Amino acid sequence: MLPYVLLLFLSCDLVLASDCPADCACQVQDMIFCSNRHSTTVPRVPTTTQHLYIFQNGINTLSKEDFKGLAELEMLDLSQNVLLEIPDGVFEMLSKLKNLDLSSNQITHISKNSFSGLVQLERLYLHANRIQNIHLEAFEGLEMLLELKLQGNLLTSLPSLHFPRLLLIDLSNNNIVSLGPSDLQTPHLEALKVASVGLNSLDKDLIASLGNLHELDVSSNQLAEVPQALKQDSLKGLTKLSLAANPLGELRMEDFQVLTGLQELDISGLNLQGFPQSFFRTFPRLTQLTAAENPFNCLCPLAWFPVWLKEKRVTLVRTKETRCHFPLVNAGRMLAALEHKDFGCPPTTTVLIGSPIGSTPVPQIPPTSPEATQTNDIPPPPPPSRETVSSKTENYPLPPEPPVSPSTTSGQYEEHICPPNICLNGGTCNFDSLGQLECLCPLEASGLYCENVIEIPEPPKPLATEVSVAAPEVFTELDAISSRQVTSTSILLDLHRFIETRPHIQGIRLSYRNLSGPDRRPIILSVPASYPEYTLRGLIPNCTYSVCASPMGDKINSRANSSVETGSCTEARTEGLSQTSSEPLTETPSQLPNTLIAALAALALVLGLALVTGMIICLRKKRQAMAGMELELGPAEPDPMEMEGIKACLENEGNGTLPHKQPDIDRCHTPQPPPSMQQNGGLDYEVPLMQGHCPSNNNISSLKPSYL
Repeated sequence: MLPYVLLLFLSCDLVLASDCPADCACQVQDMIFCSNRHSTTVPRVPTTTQHLYIFQNGINTLSKEDFKGLAELEMLDLSQNVLLEIPDGVFEMLSKLKNLDLSSNQITHISKNSFSGLVQLERLYLHANRIQNIHLEAFEGLEMLLELKLQGNLLTSLPSLHFPRLLLIDLSNNNIVSLGPSDLQTPHLEALKVASVGLNSLDKDLIASLGNLHELDVSSNQLAEVPQALKQDSLKGLTKLSLAANPLGELRMEDFQVLTGLQELDISGLNLQGFPQSFFRTFPRLTQLTAAENPFNCLCPLAWFPVWLKEKRVTLVRTKETRCHFPLVNAGRMLAALEHKDFGCPPTTTVLIGSPIGSTPVPQIPPTSPEATQTNDIPPPPPPSRETVSSKTENYPLPPEPPVSPSTTSGQYEEHICPPNICLNGGTCNFDSLGQLECLCPLEASGLYCENVIEIPEPPKPLATEVSVAAPEVFTELDAISSRQVTSTSILLDLHRFIETRPHIQGIRLSYRNLSGPDRRPIILSVPASYPEYTLRGLIPNCTYSVCASPMGDKINSRANSSVETGSCTEARTEGLSQTSSEPLTETPSQLPNTLIAALAALALVLGLALVTGMIICLRKKRQAMAGMELELGPAEPDPMEMEGIKACLENEGNGTLPHKQPDIDRCHTPQPPPSMQQNGGLDYEVPLMQGHCPSNNNISSLKPSYL
């Protein structure tokens, strides 16, 4: 009878697990997607549900009954509904909830108990609402919070935010005109986004309190100059900075001297006409630059810029919006697409050794890099390489030159070398018979400096096995997502290709897991389709993570190794922590357990008692022995030499060592340590060292206890 009852219970459980609400997708175990249901209420779901997505449903109110029994829920997405408020204690039964998305609703305020009970919450998304005020105690109890997004609301002030583990906070597109250290008590914050909040200054004390900041966005504010707060040593670890769309004046190198680790810089919309080449030497690790919407004056002083982009392999973001305004001949042209001849630089000529005619004087221009423009006074180079072919030079329209004055340079010959890296893409520096600089370019390159790479056009219908090296890349599912920036606790994901290949995608399901740790269970997040980039935070340093993305609601392949890790995947390894780094503490610091401390204290007490007891027993035995000798032989004068040896051994015994029986002459020759030492794990004591001197008793000074 009992087996039949168990079978009945098991069958009931299977029915409940497969009970999927109407208009919802339940292809994945413990995960339910309910999108575009056109319902105002929360659907009833099985109690085993761990990930629940209810976006774009038209839900206008919440109650405790909606989440009754969902004790296993870890992810709840209620975005893009029409919620007006968050009732007090509505989520208090969801003690395991880690991710809560309430973005793109119509919430107007946050009360004291809106998030009570969410003790494990790590990510809270409240952006794109109508929040005007937040209760001073609304976020109390959220000690585990890692990300807080409040951008796109109507906030004019903030309660004091005390989050010991917070890594990201986004306050952009509000009206918070001042922000101080008392507002953000977040010592491990990695990303601070305060774009378009009305700031006219950046508080130095606030930045000084954020010693672990990696990303700072102060774009679209009212900053009239580069903030002095950027000069503080707390920003040495900054990797991403945006100053875009501020009424800044001139950009000076001294304002950025501390930011040597910067990898991404946004200086778009700053009314820049150009910048000196030495400006970017401050950022040796720069990989991405945004300089769009600036009225660039594309003349010779800026001719180095396109060459520098290629040589340093710096990605220019928003290339089509980075155009020349002056002069008229270059107006509207993309800055990165210009060649050196397009900047109207004067010709450069070189004095040939042994020639009686001097070089043509050239008008002075601002100093530029030798790689780009400085080619004056260069002797003829060695014969060209057999692997290169000469590129054709053209006569470019140039400004009029002063008359030739041979007397100015006649007879002056200085020995110079060819500027390094003047020719790009494998070209070789060379000079013609008139001393004009030219580059011998490989077959796949052309241009004055071999700066143009000849691309082989893509065939109409290429086969899978006939892919040209220089042909445009064909992105597959394997590289649809990639990691563009990695720190010790975060990974920046590039989702551009993933979204572009799926124009009708409703959302992105991200899953990531630590391949280097014992717990390899995946963590699942939902990302809107409008996010071309997403940063995973709160990761463990020096670990390899596997990250996968799939369209929200897609059916998971049952033959996959994991029910979650399907779709487009990538792997990235977080950086290790340096000794001087102040990285966030994403895990509880390793400390001695209380039980171990108590055990050590007890052991010390026992050793102390044993020491005292041993000394007392030893003294008693010595007194008894002396008393017995006096009774048998009578009082006698001891031998001086013999007493010296006994005294030395007694002094040695009292020198903070464990007690042991007074050794006689035979036992002093024994090399074994005392039993008390053997029983305590071979601890180092002075007793064995001093016993070696006992037999001779000649070197009395060596028997004194050592205090070194």
